[in-house]
Amino acid sequence: ITPTIIKAQDQDLFSISRKWKELVEKAKTKKLTPAEYSSGTFTISNLGMFGVQQFDAILPPGTGSILAIAASTPKVVQLKNGHFGVQKSMTVTITCDHRHIYGADAAEFLKDLADLLENQTQSLTMG
Repeated sequence: ITPTIIKAQDQDLFSISRKWKELVEKAKTKKLTPAEYSSGTFTISNLGMFGVQQFDAILPPGTGSILAIAASTPKVVQLKNGHFGVQKSMTVTITCDHRHIYGADAAEFLKDLADLLENQTQSLTMG
């Protein structure tokens, strides 16, 4: 069973984190109500916390999309100034039900997510 955070788009990361911890605790004690696990439209699967470097998540029935987040690992890259340096890199993949989500829209979402994570992390914590 995967708990559902309702209206996550209206919450900041701190609020989502608090709600997620509450729902996980309810799941562990088998006290989730059906509304708390059966209404999700977008799922996030984070196997990165276990060191998994890449995976493709399987779309749960009734869900429009699932985002697979892998571990961040250090990689040697060429910096803007031409020198080489080490930066963390993370693989993220998305699986969508194309009856509901157009593939180009999913690609645009990944592009926007990359920009947010690489250049605008402070906006994730603003409510």
